[in-house]
Formats: sequence, C-alpha cells, structure tokens
Amino acid sequence: MKPLPLSTAAALVRFLSRQYIRRDGVEHRLIHGICGIFGHGNVTGFGQALEEFGGRDLPYYQPKNEQAMVHTAAAFAKARHRLGTLACTSSIGPGATNMITGAATATVNRLPVLLLPGDIFANRRPAPVLQQLENPGSQDISVNDCFRPVSRYWDRINRPEQLLTALPEAMRMLADPAETGAVTLALPEDVQAETGLWPRHFFEKRVYEISRTPCATDALRTAASWLRGARRPLIIAGGGVHYSEAEPALAALAAATGIPVAFTQAGMGGLPHAHPAWLGALGVTGTAAANAIASRADVVIAVGTRLGDFTTASKTLFQHPQVRFIGVNVHAADAHKHGALPLIGDARAVLTQLSRALAGWRAPAVHRKEVQRARAAWERTRATLVAPQRDHNLTQAQLINELNAVCGKDGTVVHGSGGIPGDIHKLWRSHSPDDYHSEYGYSCMGYEIAGALGVKLARPEREVYAFLGDGSYLMLHTEIVTAVQEGLKLTVVLADNHGYGCIQGLQRGCGGRSFGNEFRHRTGARGRLEGAPLAIDFVRNATSLGATARAASTLPELRAALAEARSAPKGVFLIHATVPAEVRLPGYAWWDVPVSATSRVRTVKTMSRAYEKARRRQRFYY
Repeated sequence: MKPLPLSTAAALVRFLSRQYIRRDGVEHRLIHGICGIFGHGNVTGFGQALEEFGGRDLPYYQPKNEQAMVHTAAAFAKARHRLGTLACTSSIGPGATNMITGAATATVNRLPVLLLPGDIFANRRPAPVLQQLENPGSQDISVNDCFRPVSRYWDRINRPEQLLTALPEAMRMLADPAETGAVTLALPEDVQAETGLWPRHFFEKRVYEISRTPCATDALRTAASWLRGARRPLIIAGGGVHYSEAEPALAALAAATGIPVAFTQAGMGGLPHAHPAWLGALGVTGTAAANAIASRADVVIAVGTRLGDFTTASKTLFQHPQVRFIGVNVHAADAHKHGALPLIGDARAVLTQLSRALAGWRAPAVHRKEVQRARAAWERTRATLVAPQRDHNLTQAQLINELNAVCGKDGTVVHGSGGIPGDIHKLWRSHSPDDYHSEYGYSCMGYEIAGALGVKLARPEREVYAFLGDGSYLMLHTEIVTAVQEGLKLTVVLADNHGYGCIQGLQRGCGGRSFGNEFRHRTGARGRLEGAPLAIDFVRNATSLGATARAASTLPELRAALAEARSAPKGVFLIHATVPAEVRLPGYAWWDVPVSATSRVRTVKTMSRAYEKARRRQRFYY
C-alpha cells in the first residue's frame, strides 16, 4: 500500500486516536482527549490538525491556564486508576514552561500525562524567533529542555519520521504502571506543518496490555514466614492499592488475618471506615490510633506506597527495635525502600498470593484487641475535634465533617495543598474507594479546581467537590470558567483563613513570629504586612466567573449551602466559609523541618533544641 501523506501534526493526531490500554480483558482509550491553549507555536500545526482530524475520538477541551490543564489531565488519570489520560498542548515559550509545574506534579505522583509543547524552528532559518531562549553554548537548547528532569520520557521531534520511533516508546511509557509519569514530546513549529509519508500500518489500532504480575515465590514464602512469626503486624495502604483496583483483595486479606490497615494520603479509601481493620490515616497527618500501632509494629507491609517523609514521619514513626518491612509494589525501587523484602508485582495479585500463603493464620488476639482499643479511643478524640468550639462559629474540622457526610459513596472530594490535607486526612471516614482524591506527592497549590475538573471528566456520574484554601484559590481558580463552559457540575468549598494559614502555623510552631503568610495591608513604622486583613469578596469573584456562590459563616448556613449544591442539576457552585487560622488540629507525629540554632529570637532557639532532640529518633532501616 502507498504511504499516506500527512503533516507531522496530522499524523500525531491520527496515531493518538488509535491507542488503547487493556487490563483484565477490558479495553480503554489511552488518550481520551486534548487540552490545549494555542499560540504561534502550535495553532497552525497541531491546532489545525486537531480541528481537522480530531473529532469525537479526540475531543478538545479549552482550559484557561497551561499549568491547570496538566493538573486536569493528571487528575483524570488518577480518577481512572491510570487506565487512560489526556494530552496537553501549548505554544512555545511561556505556554510551554507554564506546564512544567504540572509535569512535576504528575511525575512525582506516578500519573501518566502526555505533554506536546510547541518548540523553536528545527531548520533555524528565522532564529532567533519570538520567545526563543538563546544559549551561546548550543543552538539545540530551548526552554523545553526544562521538562527533561520532570518527565519520564522526553524527546524533540526534529524530523517527521522521528515520530515512527518516538510515539510507540512514549505510549509504552504512559501505559507502564511502574514507569509512568509525564511524557514530553517537544514539537518544533516548522516540523508540525511539514509533510511526511507514513506507512499505513503505523495508524492501526494498538493495545498495550497491563498484566497482573505475581511476585516471586521465594520472596512470598519468606514474607509469609515473617508474618506468621509477627506479634504486631501492620499494613500500609498507598495509592497503588487504587491503581491496581486491589481494594477487595486488601479487604479480604485484612479480614482473614486481622492485620490492621493504615492509609497514606493516596491510599485513603483502600478500605471503608466500617471495616474492622480500618485504622485511618498514618504519619505526620495521621491519627493517634494509626501512629500508636505503627510505632510498635514489628512487621510492616507497605502496599503501593513510596514511603515518603509524611508517611514515615521523617523516619521516626516505626520504633520497634526489630521492625522489618515487606514492600509490595510494581516499582522495584519503591519495593526495596527501608531495606524491605521486595514483593515486586501487581498489588492485587500479590495481596491475593499473601492471602493464600497465610491461610489459617491470624494476628495475635492481644494485638487485635489493642488495635480496637486504639481505634475506639480515636473515635472519641475525633468527636471532640469536630464539635463546636467556643468563640468560633465554624472551624475547618467542622467543615470537613460536614463535607464528609454529604460526600457519601457517590461523591469525590479533591484537595492538594495547605492545611486542608493534614486535617482531612485525620478526620476523613471513607465510604467508598473513590471518595477521597488527594494530590499530596507534590502538594501543589492550585491543583484543586483543575483536578476536580479532571475527575468530573473522567467520572461524570460522581458528585465532585474541590476543597481548597483562599491562598490556593487565588493562585489558580480560572478552571471554574472551563467547567461552566463544558456544562459540568462542580462544588467548590473554599475555607478562608485570610492567608497561607498552614505555613503560618508551621512558622509559629517552629518558634517564629508571623511573617509573610497573612493577607494583610502594609502599614506601621516598619512597613510590614501587619495592617488590617484584606477584604476579598470570593462570592462575587466566583459569580463573575459564572458560578453560583454562597457564603456560610455558621454550621446551619454551611449545611444549607451543601444541600443546595448537592441538589443543583448542573453548574459550578462555590461555598465560601470563613474559618479561624488559629484553631488547629493536634499532630501525632514529627516532621523534619530544620530550625535555626543561632537565631536571636528566644522561641526559635527553644524550638531548635527541641528539634535536635527529636532528630535522635530518626532511624535508617536498611
């Protein structure tokens, strides 16, 4: 058959529309659509091709910020358990570099996104062109080289035929559960429009098979022997439980063995709150119950988690003198962390293997009773934390409690930065696997509304709530317009504490004075930001963007607003709730944040001594 003459951009569009991913016999599109903002670097190339050849197979979404559209794509991928994503295209220059933060967020969280930034001319004739970064040491560098360290795969397409080898490798990386992350293909402006002759079989349907790989038999046997000899075992459920859709296997293992389960931010929902093995959040943002059990655990099974510092409390959480770790992960490096016995494989497959290997064994009765006592004590503590507080009409804890109740089994709450992740992680009671969506690998401010948009595109049947603070809202709220444009229903719950209250709390907790974190007018002899709080009308702002908005300053007003938002048939609904920054939930674990030993501030010097004392509890398990 004769080759097919198409521009590079048209060939790219045609190829993307024929890519699929398959697991458990079910096929899914790999690329579900294109988010794009156009400029001279992509409008006449990829933009023209998308308009001409995209159609229903590759629907186009018009975001309002390049960083936001990558967050949307990452959240879409997370909501679909990495079985499909969106592609994002931008012009050259600032349009491209605006995507770098989103790329880092996706790669840190191991979520597939495809980035297609425009690039400078490959033929170099008109150089230097508008928005070109000139480097005297090389003419082969552009701002898109900044994507290299935050991409799992990076390539620049300087000739049309390079797509023949670049695209299959890029798709393989997106589909690979162990290697996935941001994939960047930089597209020079001239090459996008250049015509190539393409073999027709290049555009045939391609399916990337995701197999459920079991772990090695010898390692499984050793893990089973460790657990059978354990006195205080613990399971940590991470995001890999959801990506593998291993929730039933986890529930079965926990029920059969009586091993308690604690959850990372990404792992919340791995078991419902009603399950007797449910211990709640673990680590720096964890519950008193989970952290107490973890501190005494002798064998820890880490399932689908990177074991970051928030999970391990900066390596101070696990204090049993002979503690041992078992790492269940598709990613070999993660499976080996803390010197763990690695069970490398699909989480669902490996948990099923463990259930069979441990048939007839249960954790000691003393341990199981200790777990239930710790859980009951935490429930009593939680009740006091969400109760009305004297002198305050509404607190963030109450806001979370009401949102938890209204979210139910068919809702998803999306959050990602500030003090909200710490509080919601502690207080959340999971109803279903998909009711809690956290971006806390990168904790990127501005993720929440764009992420909620991605969740709604991926799971249109769910009630989706973006939960964020005023600081994050001011950084990136423009995707409200995109949701309105698409006719999507979103509820935005805005907790207003007049600034970056989370970091102010950390600042004060480390002995410092309030500086640079409150939204105040500049005033006084020193000219600092110490005047009256800024009066920001978030209700009018959201209304101007096309949303319906309500203010809620009391608990009855909050409940009424949540009920109104829930009953609305469509549209964006924003609830603005003012909460006191000084009312904070207690912490039950340490986080390594260095404090100056030579500060002239007395309270800082005091906290520095406490910091040095706390560091002595850090352990290195390898």
